[in-house]
Amino acid sequence: MPAKFQITSLAERLLPAKRAEQLRPFLLRAEGLFSGEDEQAQAKRSSLIAFAIRIAGAALALLSQVVLARLMGSFEFGIYVLVWTVTLILGDLACFGFHTTIIRYVPQYLQKNQTDDARGILRTGPVFALISASIITLIAIVLLNSLSAQFAPYYWPAFLIGILCIPAIALGNIYDGTARSQGWILAALSPGYILRPLMMLLIFILLLLTGWQPQATTALIAAFSGTALTVISQQLFLRKRIATVLPKGTGTYHLREWIRVSLPIFLIEGFFFLLINIDVLMVGRMMEPDSVALYFAVTKVLALAHFVYFAVKSSVAQRYSQLLHSGDKQAFNDFARNSARWTFWPSLLLGILLLAAGWPLLALFGHEFTKGYPLLFILIFGVIARASVGPCESLLSMSGNQNICALLYALALIVNIALNITLIPLLGLSGAAIATVCAMATEAATLSFVVYKRLGITMFVFAPSARRAGD
Repeated sequence: MPAKFQITSLAERLLPAKRAEQLRPFLLRAEGLFSGEDEQAQAKRSSLIAFAIRIAGAALALLSQVVLARLMGSFEFGIYVLVWTVTLILGDLACFGFHTTIIRYVPQYLQKNQTDDARGILRTGPVFALISASIITLIAIVLLNSLSAQFAPYYWPAFLIGILCIPAIALGNIYDGTARSQGWILAALSPGYILRPLMMLLIFILLLLTGWQPQATTALIAAFSGTALTVISQQLFLRKRIATVLPKGTGTYHLREWIRVSLPIFLIEGFFFLLINIDVLMVGRMMEPDSVALYFAVTKVLALAHFVYFAVKSSVAQRYSQLLHSGDKQAFNDFARNSARWTFWPSLLLGILLLAAGWPLLALFGHEFTKGYPLLFILIFGVIARASVGPCESLLSMSGNQNICALLYALALIVNIALNITLIPLLGLSGAAIATVCAMATEAATLSFVVYKRLGITMFVFAPSARRAGD
C-alpha cells in the first residue's frame, strides 16, 4: 500500500474531520516529499537527511568544543583550534579536488552504463589521495622544521601531531565523495560530522582519565586517533555497499582527464576552504591564542546557521550532474532555483534564532567567551549573503565552469586577506569579522552573476527568473 495513502488515512482516523481536511494540503506535500520519485522529491529528501546530520553534527561539534574549552582553558584551546584548522585545510587540499571529480563522473558513467570507467575512478581515488597526502605531509614536516623559529615554541609539537592527520583526512574526503556520488547522504556525512567528532571527544576524555594533561597536544592525539578509526570504518562500509551497485570487474582509467578536471575543482574548493577559515588563520597569525579561541567559539556558534548551506550543497551536487546530462534544461533551471530557496529561508530563520541565543551559547565555553557576542551581529550578514544565492559553486563545477569559479573564489580570498591585514590591527576581532562579511558578499555577488551569464539561471533568491537556461 503506498505510503501517502497510509499517512492520510491515519490522519483521517485520528483527527476530527474538519482538522484533517485543514491539514490535508500539508499532508499531501509531506507525502510527496517522502514518497515521491521525481528529482525534486529525491533532492528534498537528501537535503532533509543532510540537514538532520548537520544539526546533529553541529550540536556534537559545539558540545565537543565546549568540553575542550572548559577542560583546556582558552590558551591551550586556542592552540588546538589554530592547529586543527590548518590540518583540516591541508587534508582537504591533499585530495586535489579528486573527491568532487568522483561526484561528477560516477553518476555520468553509471547513467551511460560505463561501469568499467566507474570502477576505474572509484579505485583510483583512495590511491591518489593517499599518495598526494603523504607527499604533502612530508613537505609540511620539512617546512615545520625549517620555519620553527618563525612561530611561538608551544605551536611546534601541536603542529607536528596535526600534520600526521593529513592522509587520514584526505582519505575520508575521498570516501565522502564516493558515497555522495551514489546519493548516499547518510553514509557520506555521518562519518565526518558525527562519528569523527564523537570518537575524538571520547578518546580525549579517556586520555584525561588515564593521566594525560588537558593540553592541545592531548586533544590533537585524540583527533588523530578518532580520524583514523573513522576512515577505517568508512572504507569497510563502502567496500560492501559499492559491491551491491557495481559488480566486480575490470576498470578503465582516464587519469589524465580526471586530473585535468580535478585541478580547477581543487582550486575552487581550496580557495573556498581557505575563504571560510582564513579569518581564524589571520587572527592566529596576528593575535594571541586566547583571541583565537574567542573568535573560533563565535564561528562555531555561527556554524549552526551555516550548516543549512552545506546541507543543501551536499545533497544537490549529484542531482545537478544528473539533470545536466539528462538534457532537460528547464528541469535543471528550476531545480537550481529551488536549491537557492531551500538554502536561504532556513538560514535566515536560524540566523535570527542564533542572535537571540548567542550569548548563552557562548557562555557555555566559559564566561570570558561572551565578549565575542557582538561579533555574531556582524558575521550573520555574511551567512545571509552566501545563503541568498544557494550553492552556486556546485552548479558551476558540475556544469564545466569550474575555472571561472576558481578565479572568483581567489578574488574573494584576496579581498578577505587584504581586509584582515588592514582591519585587525585597527579593530581587532571586529576587523576580522567585517573582513569576512565583505569577502562573503563579494563571493555571493560574483558567483550569482557568472551563473546568470554562463547558464542563464537567476540564483539570487529575491530576483525573478529572467530567462530559461540555455535560451
